[in-house]
Amino acid sequence: MIFLGPLYNLIARTYATQINHFALIKLIMLALDKTIFYFLVFMVLRLLWLLMIRRRRSIKSEATVWLFAFYLILVLMLTTFRGSYFPWQLSFDFHRPLSEINLVFMKETWKMFYAQSRIDFLYNSFGNILCFLPFGFLAPFVFSKKQTFGKVVVSGVIFSVIIEALQFLLATGISDIDDVFFNSCGAALGYLLYWLFQRLRRKF
Repeated sequence: MIFLGPLYNLIARTYATQINHFALIKLIMLALDKTIFYFLVFMVLRLLWLLMIRRRRSIKSEATVWLFAFYLILVLMLTTFRGSYFPWQLSFDFHRPLSEINLVFMKETWKMFYAQSRIDFLYNSFGNILCFLPFGFLAPFVFSKKQTFGKVVVSGVIFSVIIEALQFLLATGISDIDDVFFNSCGAALGYLLYWLFQRLRRKF
Protein backbone atom coordinates (compact mmCIF):
# COMPACT_ATOMS: atom_id res chain seq x y z
CA MET A 1 0.00 0.00 0.00
CA ILE A 2 1.26 3.46 -0.91
CA PHE A 3 -0.86 5.64 1.37
CA LEU A 4 -2.49 3.45 4.02
CA GLY A 5 0.32 0.94 4.63
CA PRO A 6 1.33 2.19 8.12
CA LEU A 7 -2.32 2.40 9.24
CA TYR A 8 -3.05 -1.10 7.93
CA ASN A 9 0.02 -2.55 9.65
CA LEU A 10 -1.09 -0.99 12.93
CA ILE A 11 -4.60 -2.40 12.59
CA ALA A 12 -3.26 -5.81 11.52
CA ARG A 13 -0.96 -6.05 14.55
CA THR A 14 -3.80 -5.13 16.89
CA TYR A 15 -6.86 -6.86 15.46
CA ALA A 16 -5.81 -9.50 12.90
CA THR A 17 -6.23 -12.38 15.34
CA GLN A 18 -9.38 -10.96 16.96
CA ILE A 19 -11.57 -10.45 13.89
CA ASN A 20 -12.89 -13.48 12.01
CA HIS A 21 -13.31 -11.69 8.67
CA PHE A 22 -10.12 -9.62 8.82
CA ALA A 23 -9.46 -10.46 5.14
CA LEU A 24 -12.44 -8.24 4.32
CA ILE A 25 -10.86 -5.35 6.22
CA LYS A 26 -7.63 -5.89 4.31
CA LEU A 27 -9.56 -5.87 1.01
CA ILE A 28 -11.31 -2.61 1.92
CA MET A 29 -8.12 -0.85 2.98
CA LEU A 30 -6.25 -2.00 -0.12
CA ALA A 31 -9.15 -0.82 -2.28
CA LEU A 32 -9.14 2.57 -0.52
CA ASP A 33 -5.39 2.88 -1.04
CA LYS A 34 -5.72 2.20 -4.76
CA THR A 35 -8.72 4.50 -4.99
CA ILE A 36 -6.73 7.39 -3.52
CA PHE A 37 -3.97 6.80 -6.07
CA TYR A 38 -6.24 6.66 -9.12
CA PHE A 39 -8.41 9.51 -7.85
CA LEU A 40 -5.30 11.68 -7.78
CA VAL A 41 -4.72 10.68 -11.41
CA PHE A 42 -8.33 11.61 -12.16
CA MET A 43 -7.88 14.97 -10.43
CA VAL A 44 -4.91 15.87 -12.62
CA LEU A 45 -6.69 14.83 -15.82
CA ARG A 46 -9.90 16.57 -14.81
CA LEU A 47 -8.11 19.84 -14.00
CA LEU A 48 -6.33 19.73 -17.36
CA TRP A 49 -9.69 19.16 -19.05
CA LEU A 50 -11.27 22.09 -17.19
CA LEU A 51 -8.45 24.35 -18.32
CA MET A 52 -9.12 23.40 -21.94
CA ILE A 53 -12.89 23.88 -22.09
CA ARG A 54 -14.84 27.13 -21.90
CA ARG A 55 -18.17 25.96 -20.53
CA ARG A 56 -17.81 24.75 -16.96
CA ARG A 57 -20.06 23.43 -14.25
CA SER A 58 -20.90 25.24 -11.04
CA ILE A 59 -18.79 24.40 -8.01
CA LYS A 60 -21.55 22.20 -6.53
CA SER A 61 -22.07 20.40 -9.82
CA GLU A 62 -18.35 19.85 -10.28
CA ALA A 63 -18.10 18.51 -6.73
CA THR A 64 -20.65 15.81 -7.57
CA VAL A 65 -18.53 14.80 -10.58
CA TRP A 66 -15.48 14.36 -8.36
CA LEU A 67 -17.48 12.48 -5.73
CA PHE A 68 -19.00 10.21 -8.38
CA ALA A 69 -15.56 9.52 -9.84
CA PHE A 70 -14.19 8.58 -6.40
CA TYR A 71 -17.17 6.28 -5.86
CA LEU A 72 -16.79 4.53 -9.25
CA ILE A 73 -13.07 3.96 -8.71
CA LEU A 74 -13.70 2.57 -5.22
CA VAL A 75 -16.37 0.15 -6.46
CA LEU A 76 -14.08 -1.13 -9.22
CA MET A 77 -11.22 -1.61 -6.78
CA LEU A 78 -13.44 -3.45 -4.32
CA THR A 79 -15.08 -5.74 -6.85
CA THR A 80 -12.86 -6.13 -9.90
CA PHE A 81 -9.23 -5.01 -9.61
CA ARG A 82 -8.52 -6.80 -6.34
CA GLY A 83 -5.28 -8.56 -7.20
CA SER A 84 -3.44 -5.77 -8.97
CA TYR A 85 -2.39 -2.20 -8.26
CA PHE A 86 -1.20 -1.06 -11.69
CA PRO A 87 -2.66 -1.82 -15.16
CA TRP A 88 0.39 -3.80 -16.29
CA GLN A 89 -0.22 -6.23 -13.43
CA LEU A 90 -3.58 -7.33 -14.83
CA SER A 91 -3.84 -10.95 -15.90
CA PHE A 92 -6.72 -12.02 -18.14
CA ASP A 93 -7.98 -15.60 -18.19
CA PHE A 94 -9.55 -16.06 -21.63
CA HIS A 95 -9.74 -19.84 -21.19
CA ARG A 96 -12.04 -19.75 -18.18
CA PRO A 97 -15.12 -21.89 -18.94
CA LEU A 98 -18.43 -20.04 -19.29
CA SER A 99 -20.03 -22.69 -17.07
CA GLU A 100 -18.49 -20.85 -14.09
CA ILE A 101 -20.95 -18.00 -14.64
CA ASN A 102 -24.06 -18.49 -12.52
CA LEU A 103 -27.15 -17.65 -14.57
CA VAL A 104 -29.65 -19.39 -12.28
CA PHE A 105 -31.44 -16.63 -10.41
CA MET A 106 -31.01 -16.73 -6.59
CA LYS A 107 -29.34 -20.16 -6.67
CA GLU A 108 -26.11 -19.09 -4.95
CA THR A 109 -27.86 -16.59 -2.68
CA TRP A 110 -30.15 -19.21 -1.16
CA LYS A 111 -27.22 -21.60 -0.90
CA MET A 112 -25.38 -19.04 1.23
CA PHE A 113 -28.48 -18.43 3.34
CA TYR A 114 -29.05 -22.08 4.19
CA ALA A 115 -25.59 -23.67 4.06
CA GLN A 116 -23.02 -21.00 4.81
CA SER A 117 -22.41 -18.12 7.20
CA ARG A 118 -25.19 -15.55 7.43
CA ILE A 119 -22.48 -12.89 7.20
CA ASP A 120 -21.72 -14.07 3.65
CA PHE A 121 -25.42 -13.90 2.81
CA LEU A 122 -25.77 -10.37 4.18
CA TYR A 123 -22.58 -9.25 2.43
CA ASN A 124 -23.71 -10.72 -0.90
CA SER A 125 -27.25 -9.34 -0.85
CA PHE A 126 -27.40 -6.16 1.22
CA GLY A 127 -23.76 -5.39 0.48
CA ASN A 128 -24.44 -5.35 -3.25
CA ILE A 129 -27.52 -3.19 -2.73
CA LEU A 130 -25.67 -0.65 -0.57
CA CYS A 131 -22.78 -0.67 -3.03
CA PHE A 132 -24.99 0.75 -5.80
CA LEU A 133 -27.07 3.17 -3.71
CA PRO A 134 -24.61 6.03 -4.43
CA PHE A 135 -24.81 5.23 -8.15
CA GLY A 136 -28.56 5.81 -8.26
CA PHE A 137 -28.32 8.91 -6.08
CA LEU A 138 -25.38 10.65 -7.76
CA ALA A 139 -25.97 9.78 -11.43
CA PRO A 140 -28.84 12.29 -11.92
CA PHE A 141 -26.68 15.09 -10.44
CA VAL A 142 -23.69 14.27 -12.63
CA PHE A 143 -25.27 13.59 -16.00
CA SER A 144 -28.54 15.48 -15.93
CA LYS A 145 -31.33 16.26 -13.53
CA LYS A 146 -33.61 15.04 -16.32
CA GLN A 147 -32.32 11.50 -15.84
CA THR A 148 -35.36 9.27 -15.38
CA PHE A 149 -35.75 6.33 -13.05
CA GLY A 150 -35.53 3.92 -15.98
CA LYS A 151 -32.35 5.46 -17.40
CA VAL A 152 -30.58 5.34 -14.05
CA VAL A 153 -31.56 1.73 -13.40
CA VAL A 154 -30.50 0.65 -16.90
CA SER A 155 -27.18 2.45 -16.41
CA GLY A 156 -26.78 0.60 -13.11
CA VAL A 157 -27.47 -2.72 -14.82
CA ILE A 158 -24.89 -1.98 -17.52
CA PHE A 159 -22.26 -0.97 -14.95
CA SER A 160 -22.97 -4.11 -12.93
CA VAL A 161 -22.70 -6.36 -16.01
CA ILE A 162 -19.35 -4.73 -16.87
CA ILE A 163 -18.13 -5.50 -13.35
CA GLU A 164 -19.27 -9.12 -13.59
CA ALA A 165 -17.65 -9.52 -17.01
CA LEU A 166 -14.34 -8.10 -15.76
CA GLN A 167 -14.48 -10.32 -12.68
CA PHE A 168 -14.87 -13.31 -14.98
CA LEU A 169 -12.04 -12.33 -17.34
CA LEU A 170 -9.67 -11.35 -14.53
CA ALA A 171 -10.70 -14.27 -12.30
CA THR A 172 -11.15 -11.88 -9.38
CA GLY A 173 -14.62 -12.96 -8.37
CA ILE A 174 -17.66 -15.10 -9.11
CA SER A 175 -19.83 -13.78 -11.92
CA ASP A 176 -23.40 -14.13 -10.74
CA ILE A 177 -26.74 -12.91 -12.05
CA ASP A 178 -27.79 -12.33 -8.43
CA ASP A 179 -25.14 -9.63 -8.11
CA VAL A 180 -26.59 -7.80 -11.12
CA PHE A 181 -30.06 -8.04 -9.58
CA PHE A 182 -29.00 -6.70 -6.17
CA ASN A 183 -26.87 -3.98 -7.77
CA SER A 184 -29.86 -2.91 -9.86
CA CYS A 185 -32.03 -2.78 -6.73
CA GLY A 186 -29.39 -0.56 -5.14
CA ALA A 187 -29.39 1.81 -8.11
CA ALA A 188 -33.19 1.96 -8.01
CA LEU A 189 -33.25 2.72 -4.28
CA GLY A 190 -30.52 5.32 -4.80
CA TYR A 191 -32.66 7.09 -7.40
CA LEU A 192 -35.64 7.05 -5.05
CA LEU A 193 -33.48 8.70 -2.40
CA TYR A 194 -32.46 11.31 -4.98
CA TRP A 195 -36.13 11.93 -5.83
CA LEU A 196 -37.01 12.26 -2.15
CA PHE A 197 -34.08 14.62 -1.60
CA GLN A 198 -35.22 16.85 -4.45
CA ARG A 199 -38.78 16.94 -3.13
CA LEU A 200 -37.64 17.90 0.37
CA ARG A 201 -35.25 20.53 -1.00
CA ARG A 202 -38.07 22.22 -2.94
CA LYS A 203 -40.22 22.35 0.19
CA PHE A 204 -37.55 23.96 2.35
